[in-house]
Amino acid sequence: MHKHHSALGVAAALRPVQSVTLVRPHAAERAARFFSEKFPGRSLYAVKANPSPDLLLTLWEGGITHYDVASIAEVRLVARTLPEATLCFMHPVKAEEAIAEAYFTHGVRTFSLDSHEELDKIVRATKGATDLTLCVRLRVSSDHSKLSLASKFGVDLADAASLLMATRQVADALGICFHVGSQAMSPQAYSDAMARVRAAIVSASVTVDVIDVGGGFPSAYPGMTPPPLEQYFRTIHEAFESLPVSYSAELWCEPGRALSAEYASLLVRVERRRGDELYINDGAYGALFDAAHIGWRFPVALLREPESHAKDVGFSFYGPTCDDMDRMAGPFELPADTRVGDFIEIGMLGAYGCAMRTAFNGFTNGDTVIVDDEPMASLYTETVRPAEVAGRVIKL
Repeated sequence: MHKHHSALGVAAALRPVQSVTLVRPHAAERAARFFSEKFPGRSLYAVKANPSPDLLLTLWEGGITHYDVASIAEVRLVARTLPEATLCFMHPVKAEEAIAEAYFTHGVRTFSLDSHEELDKIVRATKGATDLTLCVRLRVSSDHSKLSLASKFGVDLADAASLLMATRQVADALGICFHVGSQAMSPQAYSDAMARVRAAIVSASVTVDVIDVGGGFPSAYPGMTPPPLEQYFRTIHEAFESLPVSYSAELWCEPGRALSAEYASLLVRVERRRGDELYINDGAYGALFDAAHIGWRFPVALLREPESHAKDVGFSFYGPTCDDMDRMAGPFELPADTRVGDFIEIGMLGAYGCAMRTAFNGFTNGDTVIVDDEPMASLYTETVRPAEVAGRVIKL
C-alpha cells in the first residue's frame, strides 16, 4: 500500500485516473482510544460500518477488543482477522445455521433477539447452551437521529415483559439493547431510550446483567455538528446508574460511524463540467451511496496548486455509470472555477462508503493509499485540516 503525507500530495504525485481511497489509520486509532478510555463501559465496534481487515486491526491496536457482527460472514471475517476478539452477534434475526456455526465454530456466546421465535431458534441452534448472554432488543425512538432505525427491529414496550421473562429463563446473562438511529444529534436520544429500558425492567421484574445502548454516536458533516461525545457518555452513564439492574451489570455501546468515519476519504477527478454539475469518477454505486440515495452531504475540498481564490458555489455530482440515479445532489461547496481534470477530496467516508461499493458498469475503486494528514473533520481533536489542502478552509 502506498503512503503519502497528504491528500494533496497523492493528487499531485499520482494523478490517478480511477478514484482512490485515502485511509488514515492514526485517525481510527485515535477514535478507538477515545472510546476505550472514555466511554464508561465496554465499546463494541459495529463491523457493518466498515469491514476492512486493516481497520479492524487498527481498532484493536486502539483498545477495541469486542466486535458487533451482524452476519455469519462478519463473524468469519473478524474471527480470521482477530482470533482473540470477542464477537457479539447482534442482528435480531439470524439463520439457525448461522447461529450454530457462530456458537460451535467461532465461540460466539452473545446474541440479540426481539421475538419469542428468535429466542427458540437460538436455544435450538445452540442445543440448549447454558453459557449465553442474550440481549433483548427494545424498540426506541429515532427522533433525534438523522437516519431512523426504529421500524425494522425491536420489541414494543408493551410486549417486552413476556420476552424478557422468557429470555431470563434460558440466559446465563440477560441484556437489553436498543438503537436510537444513525447520527444521533442529541444525547437526549439515549436518555429517552433509557427511560423505556427502565419501564421494561420494571414491568418484567427481572434481573438484568447488560445494558447495551447500541450505536448512533455521531460524526461531523456539513450542517451536522453534534455536541462533544463526552456529553453523550455523561448522559448515558447517569441514566445507567439510575436503572434497577444487577449490582454487577455491564454497560455496552456499539459505535460504528464514530469509530470509522474519519478513517477514510475519497480522491476523485472531474471528468466533465456542465454548469453547476460535475461529472466525477465515483458515485452512487461506489463509495457515495449515502450522498446519492439519502442526500448525505460530505465535506469536500479542491486539491489544486496553486490554490483557487474563486468564490465557493454549490455543485452537484454525477457518478461515472450510465444510470441517471448516479447523482449526488449536494450541494457541495467548491470554488467556482473548478474544472475538468481537477481533483477533489470527499471526506468522512470511512463509515459505510467503502462498505457499500459495487462494480456496477465495471467502475471500481483504484488504489488505497495511506495518508498522514488529518481528516477533513474530527470529533477527537481540535486540529482542523490546515492550509496544505490547497490553502482552502474546509467548511462544515
